Order: sequence, then structure tokens, then C-alpha cells
Amino acid sequence: MTAATTAALSACGTESTTSSPATNANGKPTVCLIMKSLANEYFQQMQKGAKEHVDKLGTLDLQTAGIQNETDVDGQIALVDKCITQQVQAIVIAPADSKALVQSVVKAGRAGIKVVNIDVALDPDALAAAGVQIPLVGPDNRAGAKQVGDVLAKAVGPGGKVVVLEGNPGADNALQRKNGFNDTIGESTLNLLDSRTAHWETDEAYTVFGNMLTAHPDIQGVMASNDSMALGVIKVVQERHANVKVVSIDNIPAVKTFLQNGPMLATLDQFGSEQAGDGIDVAMQLIGGQPVTGWQKTRMNVVTAGA
Repeated sequence: MTAATTAALSACGTESTTSSPATNANGKPTVCLIMKSLANEYFQQMQKGAKEHVDKLGTLDLQTAGIQNETDVDGQIALVDKCITQQVQAIVIAPADSKALVQSVVKAGRAGIKVVNIDVALDPDALAAAGVQIPLVGPDNRAGAKQVGDVLAKAVGPGGKVVVLEGNPGADNALQRKNGFNDTIGESTLNLLDSRTAHWETDEAYTVFGNMLTAHPDIQGVMASNDSMALGVIKVVQERHANVKVVSIDNIPAVKTFLQNGPMLATLDQFGSEQAGDGIDVAMQLIGGQPVTGWQKTRMNVVTAGA
């Protein structure tokens, strides 16, 4: 079986494929996978896993795209428009902003393109207002955040002084992860000193947490909403020789050494590469005329030292 052709789009949407997906000579449908920042190892893994999955299937052509940074909403809208112009058969998207991308996916649907939402849920109220239903393939972010938060709570004990680093305020998974951390804080009677966004970014987290630690030198633990931000936190911890424990979400390769040697206690693997493959499978079902609706939950697992 011939491996499916994969084509990467740059952050600005430049095409590197050799044929137009609207006129595939091989008769295979074309699916666009649109992710968030490909500077983030999580989405690099997602891209790699998606391509491997499609190569095994051999039944479709895949284009992958990512944006320049986690808040480049306009760039992601442009990528959706690019796929619409190319008249692809399906778009699988992890939106950078849960509300801002709704009109783009509605536009794609009106153009006859099947849409599957992965990883970050599109805003259900905005979808309902637009009169559309889009299947969601992804994890329970709130439950997952609580699972890793509980690891930190056990380590610092009741009354432990903690802070939260939030993701992009416009993204549903950022809200759900914050809610999950707050569930742990309330249930375990932790002392929340501060909670601020660092927009998923390492450098911003370095600055934000540095300011937090200056204001609260007695911080015992950090709940970071993704591993990229956790890396910024860890840099501050190392520079200041602070006794601070960290938990996070994503299980990217860059955090493995900090799981083994500290200061990270746990991260949550949400299997991004599998999510993309599952989303592509749902897209193919929709293309084939099979109805798929609602939330298709994907697996997740707490990863600690030695795992």
C-alpha cells in the first residue's frame, strides 16, 4: 500500500505539497490538521504521530499546519482560510482560541468541508449560536489537571502554599485545567497565593513566576498548565535554588530529566499524537457519510519519576 502524501504548511500557511488537494489524481481525500504552536514539543509530537498514522492508513492525503506562537489566533484563522481555498475534504483543528475560531470552522462547514475539533474544545455556546455541531476528540482537561494537582497536594500537605500558571485565557483547555487545579486546592485545603496566565509560553512563565517568587518567597508548589511554562518555572527555581515542587501537563521530552531529578513531581500525558490520529479517523468517518457527534474522550495518564 502506498504511503499517504504528507505536506507541511509553514506558520504563515505556505504550501509545500506538489499537487493541489482539490484535484488529487489518486482519488484520496485531503485532510488539513491545524495545530497550535509547532515551537511547542507537544504539537511537534502531534504532527509526527499524525503523519505516522496516515502513512499506515494509506487512504488519505494529509497537510499539517501550525502557528508561530500560542497566541497567534489570526495566523490560525489564515490557515483555516487556506484549507478552505484549497477545497480540502476535512479540517482537524486544535484551536488557539475557543471562541475566535468558531466563525472560521462555520465558514469551512458551509463550504462543504467536514470539521473535527481536537485537544482544545471550541466554545459550545458559540457553536450553538451558529447552529452547528462539531465532534470533539480530546481529554478531560479538568479531571487531568486535578490528577496531577493531587500529586502536588500530597507532597506539600494541607495548607501548602501554591501558585498556578494559567494558559491562554481564550482557550477552553486553559480554563478547564485552571478549574481542575482549583478543585485540588479546595479539596486539599491548599493556600493559593497567586494565579496568573503565562499564555503557554516558557519565556513568559519565567518572568511571571520570577515575579511571583519575589512577592512570595515561601512558595512551596507550582501547578503549571503545560510543560512549556513548567520549564520557565524550573529555570527560576534552579537559578534561585528555591525549594519548590512543580506539576504540569503534556509529558514532553524536555521535562523527563526534571521528573527524574526534580523539581518536577508529575506531568500528565494526554497522548497528543494519538489524539490527532483519532481526530483524523473521525474526519474520515464524516467524509464517508457516518454521523459522529459529541465528545469522544481520549486517554490520559499521570507520569512521575521512573515512569
